[in-house]
Parts: sequence; structure tokens; C-alpha cells
Amino acid sequence: MVNVLFCGNEGVFDGMLTCTLSILKRTTSNEPFHFYIFTMDLTDLDTKYTPLSDLQLKIYKYMIRKYNAENEVSLIRVDSYYNKYFRGCPNEDAYCSPYTLIRLFADLIPEIPDKLLYLDADIFFNRDIHLLYDKDIEGYEYAASRDHYGKYLLYPNYINAGVLLFNMKEARRTSLFVKARKWIRAKKLVFADQSALIRSTTRKKMLPQRFNDQKFLHKWTVVRHFSKRLFYLPYPHTDNIKQWHIDKVHRIFRYHQFDDIYKEYLKYKKLYEQEVKYHG
Repeated sequence: MVNVLFCGNEGVFDGMLTCTLSILKRTTSNEPFHFYIFTMDLTDLDTKYTPLSDLQLKIYKYMIRKYNAENEVSLIRVDSYYNKYFRGCPNEDAYCSPYTLIRLFADLIPEIPDKLLYLDADIFFNRDIHLLYDKDIEGYEYAASRDHYGKYLLYPNYINAGVLLFNMKEARRTSLFVKARKWIRAKKLVFADQSALIRSTTRKKMLPQRFNDQKFLHKWTVVRHFSKRLFYLPYPHTDNIKQWHIDKVHRIFRYHQFDDIYKEYLKYKKLYEQEVKYHG
């Protein structure tokens, strides 16, 4: 069983659909997947902070089981953990949203397995997930790749936390998540949970950039991460193009390698929109 974790609200549904489709379509083995999704309701902070809906879960489950009837999805509400550990903390207005913090509850969820691949939702797999998931991480808390900009601006082994292959048994033993939660509660951090994880790490395994490429797409790229990046033309500026921004992916990145994924994604997106309209 391949175990994958997403975290977010209903607004990242497009990301979860496209990322998951890329995993399913680029993986050649018949081994089933178990997708875990952490979500919560924080509409008291912002009206758009709504949890993943029952309808979204229904569409997602229908999609993954079209590929393998043994594929599973578990939607886990972490509201109580958030209220206990992070409510009112200095990082509640994190650089993205409070939902970036909730992967730090992974050690508190009994059903989370010993090996777990955490993924940000703004990711496409370009090659088979087993090239990443099958990495030996015995004795490490997690495996990760360097941050494209951080490795130049901060230090060479500064990691990007958008792709993390966790050894949960080791992470629990070293109290990785316990220490990270303490940092989140104690101090405002530039990159919130990423900074907290880095400060709490005892031992990590460094992976080549192809397992979390935040700028380029090569034939050997396994994971293309659509994080905010710097563009130099027509003038220096940043843009936050996500993989579900299909027109921009075609027009600016000129990627057509994922068109088979887009074709299927648009079918499920239309199905979801029809269901929303029907149920009013």
C-alpha cells in the first residue's frame, strides 16, 4: 500500500484532483493507494476556510476507484487538534493559510502508517511515484529535496517541505512533530511549518532535485512542484502558477506533457460542478 497525505480546505480540491490523477496515470504498478486528507473548519477566521465537502470526497473516491477498486481515501477532521495546539498562535496567519500547519498533527492520528508521503496540492508527478516512495529511509525522520531558492539564499541543504517522505516510526521516536508544534506556538516563523520542521529535525535524507523540482521540468523530473517562482521576462516578477491553471501552463510554461491528465481532470471537474448545481 502506498500512503499519501494531503492537507487543505475545499479550495485545494482542484490541486488534489490533478495531483492524484498524475500519480495514478504515471504509476505502472497495481499496488493500491491509501490517500489521507486532513481538513478542518476555520470559517470563524475566514469565510473561505471551509473543510473538504462530502460531495468533493464522493467525487474523489469515485475517481481513485476507477483506477483500482482497492484504492482508499480517509478524510480526517483535525479541528480539535488545531484548537488545542495552534488556535491563536503566532503563525495562525501563515504565509499560505493555517492549513499549512496541520500536517504537523500526523503523529497524533492513530491510523497514520509508518511510511507516509506528504504532498502539497500544487504538484504533478511526471514519472512513477515508486521512484520516490520506495526510497529507503530507515534511520531518518524524513527524506526531502532542496528548496530551489533557499539552497542559494540560505544554505545548501535547506529543504522544501512540499514533498516529504516520512518515516513516522522514527519521527515519533525523536518527537519531530512534538518539537515542531512547540516552535509554531512559541515564535513567528518566516515559513511557519517548514521552518518549524527544519528546526526540529534530527536526521533527514537529502534527495536529488528531480524529486521536488520547483522551477524546471526535465524528462528525468519525478515531481514538478508548481510553487511561486521568479520570472525575468518581460521584467523581473513573481507569479504563482498552479498546475490547474491550464491556460497558463500551456502558454507560459509550454507544457503539454500533462494534457492526458487535464483531459480527465476536466471531466471530473464538470461532474462535480453538475452535482453542485443539481444539489443547489
